[in-house]
Amino acid sequence: MIPFSPPYIDEDVINEVLDSLNSGWITTGPKVKALEKEVAGFTGVENVLCVNSATSAMMLMLHWFGVGSGDEVIIPAYTYCATALAVMHLGAVPVMADCDENFCIDVTKLKKLINEKTKAVVPVDIGGYPCDYDEINNIVSSSEVTALFRPANEVQSKLGRIFVMSDSAHSIGAFYKGKKSGSLCDVSVFSFHAVKNVTTAEGGAICLDLPAPFDNSEIYSWLRLLSLNGQTKDAFTKSKGGNWKYDIVYPGFKINLNDLCAAVGLAQIRKYSDDLLIRRKEIFGKYNSFFSEFDWAQMPPFQNSGRESSYHIYLLRINGISEEQRDSIIDQINARGVAVNVHFIPLPMLKIFRERNYDISNFPVSYDNYSRVITLPVYPQLSDNDIETVIKAVKESYEAVILS
Repeated sequence: MIPFSPPYIDEDVINEVLDSLNSGWITTGPKVKALEKEVAGFTGVENVLCVNSATSAMMLMLHWFGVGSGDEVIIPAYTYCATALAVMHLGAVPVMADCDENFCIDVTKLKKLINEKTKAVVPVDIGGYPCDYDEINNIVSSSEVTALFRPANEVQSKLGRIFVMSDSAHSIGAFYKGKKSGSLCDVSVFSFHAVKNVTTAEGGAICLDLPAPFDNSEIYSWLRLLSLNGQTKDAFTKSKGGNWKYDIVYPGFKINLNDLCAAVGLAQIRKYSDDLLIRRKEIFGKYNSFFSEFDWAQMPPFQNSGRESSYHIYLLRINGISEEQRDSIIDQINARGVAVNVHFIPLPMLKIFRERNYDISNFPVSYDNYSRVITLPVYPQLSDNDIETVIKAVKESYEAVILS
């Protein structure tokens, strides 16, 4: 069986982890700081905070902005549940927008969903393809929309508009009009989960790019404190002689990343641009070259209108099929020794959201994309022979279900 998304573990990763183990320091310390600097340098932002997951990161940033009970946050209906749960855990209401055919939030629907309760918008870069950030930023900054904004605290008053936080879980390494993902709006959140382009096993990163008069370095320091139970000194600092005394100045969270996990990501990101990302792009190219020959295959967005994907996953849509036929094709592909997936089941189709009266019939493009999509594996360890096996399995499975 060709697996769907195994983690990339080589000698550099192993040696980086061993270095952490041999140092005697395995919780938050120098490896985490080093990873933050690497991500900052890679994305072009100056301040990056690493935490234990992208979900935690989104919750922390919405909490920092003061999102809470009675507030609304606009998200796409086509995303993983974490985007919505980060909102719900703070007592706020996720307001869902349909997606477009690129799997991105439909910016033409965005303004209609904004009202006096709207505090934030969370676009999601599905598959690593960036949303239309210029349009999103223009909408929230327009006089018509800012007139509706009702700040409830000092931070919200300072921004003076709806907060834009990108769920960039998939898109490290993507580009939008010459800028890298991580620097496209107020705050961007990467995921370093085990299946992501860069992994720390579990983890996430907050990229701060808030406009003046915000001081992103000050915000970084405050968020770091919040991620460590509101404690004024982290364990590494306290371990130094004479630095034991600390204070708790805020009821914070325990969502820090540890050095062992950071070591994995540190080794990967150092070879990401010149090695791992290049191979992902090559795999996309091989899939595109094959599937472009068939009118039943709709290739995923990857490079268009100033946007370039991070090549995280290959979202192949099959034209003219039903959801049930798609499921049968997946069964056939699996039977041929290839693991594939579906990204994602739209939120309104999941029990927790159905019970809250979200209805998939209100999101027709999201359902159409979902009902026809098969996610093909993309990772650096895939050999050219593996790619041929995947391609052959998809073609034969389509023919077995649709043409037989």
